[in-house]
Amino acid sequence: MFIRTKILRTRMLSLAAAGVAIAGVAAWAPAQAQETVKIGLILPMTGGQASTGKQIDNAIKLYMQQKGDTVAGRKIEIILKDDAAVPDNTKRLAQELIVNDKVNFIAGFGVTPAALAAAPLATQAKIPEIVMAAGTSIITEKSPYIVRTSFTLAQSSTIIGDWAVKNGIKKVATLTSDYAPGNDALNFFKEHFTAGGGQIVEEVKVPLANPDFAPFLQRMKDAKPDAMFVFVPAGQGGNFMKQYAERGLDKAGIKVIGPGDVMDDDLLNGMGDAALGTVTAHLYSAAHPSAMNKEFVASYKKAFGSRPGFMAVSGYDGIHLIYAALQKTGGKTDGDALIEAMKGMKWESPRGPISIDPETRDIVQNIYIRKVEKVDGELYNVEFATFEAVKDAGKTKK
Repeated sequence: MFIRTKILRTRMLSLAAAGVAIAGVAAWAPAQAQETVKIGLILPMTGGQASTGKQIDNAIKLYMQQKGDTVAGRKIEIILKDDAAVPDNTKRLAQELIVNDKVNFIAGFGVTPAALAAAPLATQAKIPEIVMAAGTSIITEKSPYIVRTSFTLAQSSTIIGDWAVKNGIKKVATLTSDYAPGNDALNFFKEHFTAGGGQIVEEVKVPLANPDFAPFLQRMKDAKPDAMFVFVPAGQGGNFMKQYAERGLDKAGIKVIGPGDVMDDDLLNGMGDAALGTVTAHLYSAAHPSAMNKEFVASYKKAFGSRPGFMAVSGYDGIHLIYAALQKTGGKTDGDALIEAMKGMKWESPRGPISIDPETRDIVQNIYIRKVEKVDGELYNVEFATFEAVKDAGKTKK
């Protein structure tokens, strides 16, 4: 009797357990179908790089307004965190997003040290790190899970170096921010400019945080160059050009050349006539004449009351890449599958045709030579030459 009762109880418990399991599966199935894809967006929303963070955040909001917040049946949730471009903050926030919020992507990264701080965490967690701003060549080599939709300084600095020497600029003074992207910009420019017969007559590096350009600009003026090559990160160009005009370098006939960061569309209109004639090589201009870009600029202006710059387009393409990869995987969020889906992907961007190099996971894009001109009373970077499908020179040499 005791044995039969025990067997009966065991069967009942097994059935009950099975019922709980089935109910659990039934409850989980629709939840899985609707499970949210979480994107941890780490950006400098305060501090010296705040304009970078705001542009990227705005562009992602715009893309999601246009395309919806669902892809491949999965709801997209953005969790925005402000790291103020401090890499210790970036690392802590990335860790919290991965461990506590269980994000499927980390994205953003306003400066190179921030992107590098998060790289080991992306590798450990096996989740994609989408770099939408930072521009040092080595970044994508620091984790097999990093894909970049912004640019590298090598792409534009090599091209402006070649252009300068072919256009009668023989003596150049250089002013670059003293961190990895500044060093990339300087080294790639110098290599190409001097190889063509150009001469560097003065070279200064300025601190990244809260730089006062005035004393350095006096050294530039005293060196009497034909032009000065400038790299400062997006957001610092306005302050640089103000001090450039105050020191009278424009009156002395010393033109600014460089990668396009210094002439960011976001700040260009506030720089005044001192910026006129500045020639830069860059990936994007708000004046890019394609129909897609005209629509992008109009939509962005309407939504946020300002002109989009190159950081906005990098963010816009970054979220597009995430959507397209999820579409390709059918909504699956396995990190390896997502990275494979991204490799070799091509699409038309407001900046022109772009793709992800399947070997390096870095962006391949057109680089445009542009000159600051007044159009309808506003300052614009007007493109006058195009170099198509430019890869990162920092990697093609290896």
